Amino acid sequence: MLAGFSQGGAITLHTGLRYGQKLAGLLALSTYLPLPEAYAAERNPARADTPILMCHGQHDPMLPLQLGAWSRDVMQQDGYSVDWREYPMAHQVCAEEIADIGAWLGERLQAASGPKLILPSGFERR
Repeated sequence: MLAGFSQGGAITLHTGLRYGQKLAGLLALSTYLPLPEAYAAERNPARADTPILMCHGQHDPMLPLQLGAWSRDVMQQDGYSVDWREYPMAHQVCAEEIADIGAWLGERLQAASGPKLILPSGFERR
């Protein structure tokens, strides 16, 4: 599972759509798809089954709703299933969004075959 808000959400989408291993999902809040010109060549089509939840504020002055919606549309055109949610807020999170995230995470993590921790080489789990 990768998750992020704003620029962290952009990193989540950038990394998660290119990643080679199966992920439980991508949670991208108030964000956009970065580097769209590179995305088409670098994305991993074998991972189009990765669940994606995108949440965005309808009154976001930092990253307009249209930018998030455009990102959603690009990914959907490429076969990704994007669960899109809008909220009457700015560049922030709200209680309704947190509840929706909790439910979505619960479904994804329950469906996963079990938690997996992937560590960079040279690191060991203690």
